[in-house]
Amino acid sequence: MKIDRILLREIRMQLKEPFEISSGVVHDRRVILLTVFSEGLTGWSECVAGEDPSYSYETCETAWFLLTKLMLPQMIGKDLASTEEGVSDTDWIRGHPMAKAALEMALMDLEAKTQKQSLGSMVGGTKQEVEVGVSVGLQPNDLELATKVGAFIEKGYSRIKLKIKPGRDIHMVAKIRELYPDTRIMVDANSAYSLHDMEVLKELDKLGLMMIEQPLAHDDYLDHARLQQEIETPICLDESIRSVNDVKLAAELGSCKIINIKPGRVGGIASSKAIHEYCLKKGMPVWCGGMLESGVGRAHNVAVASLPGFVLPADISESQRYWAEDIVAPEFTIKDGHVQVPTDAGIGVTVLEDLVAKLTVRSAEF
Repeated sequence: MKIDRILLREIRMQLKEPFEISSGVVHDRRVILLTVFSEGLTGWSECVAGEDPSYSYETCETAWFLLTKLMLPQMIGKDLASTEEGVSDTDWIRGHPMAKAALEMALMDLEAKTQKQSLGSMVGGTKQEVEVGVSVGLQPNDLELATKVGAFIEKGYSRIKLKIKPGRDIHMVAKIRELYPDTRIMVDANSAYSLHDMEVLKELDKLGLMMIEQPLAHDDYLDHARLQQEIETPICLDESIRSVNDVKLAAELGSCKIINIKPGRVGGIASSKAIHEYCLKKGMPVWCGGMLESGVGRAHNVAVASLPGFVLPADISESQRYWAEDIVAPEFTIKDGHVQVPTDAGIGVTVLEDLVAKLTVRSAEF
């Protein structure tokens, strides 16, 4: 794979409705797209860094700096035997897994196309379809939340994730559980609680939930272990997991029973596979989370979620869940609670380049 040209773009995509979690509200998404060109083929990826550092210290601005100043210029003209060879030059950069993931995943798409394989097949995926759930943001009131949840269940999503925060937790979740007693329900706190909220967390423990995702601090393992000893509901770690070493620490301490693998958060597909393999050996269930991705990032997530150890429903909703018009064709749709794994070469979807050009607000070319 000889790298002829690289194009980095930021596009703006408007969410169909605001998405609120405990740390804030997102109205529009700044999406960073990376395109790597090699001898007539193109590899695509998306950087999942957010608009502000409320979820991670990485932001659109930090990722743009890392990619344009430190990572992409050195790639031009290289003739790579593999993706691994291409990303090894970034090992000296501490942290910034989201920026690193963007480069790795674009090269991975390119490598799969060079080999005329689907990305899912190349990374070892075994599934033709991926079971999916949906994440439901905080709503103005319980009635609106119940209406949305009912619509998603009717749509066919096999699991409902409810965002929670202090003051919008026990009563709200209990009401949804009462209305939908047979639905698989989990909650996600995005680090909104501490051990001082033990009584609230123990009340949530009584509601028959699949899991409680990231209830405590984003960088904590010890208090999560203490909490897991006090409740039966499995704790799932999200923000705390950036590498397989974090998973090993969490497993050793007993910080959780489930891991949320977001490829863009943990540094890419190779890191996702390392976490997946470790959790398989440990008998620890994993699932694929989402970061409000466009169809480009969604395609990468679907490929990773086709690995055999992803046994719980993924946060890979259909394109129309968030976007009036996605930037790929075909758009992702759900049927009977599942999303199909693309079988064409690479990520398996076509990027609508005219639409991307229309949405682009800045670019950098190498």
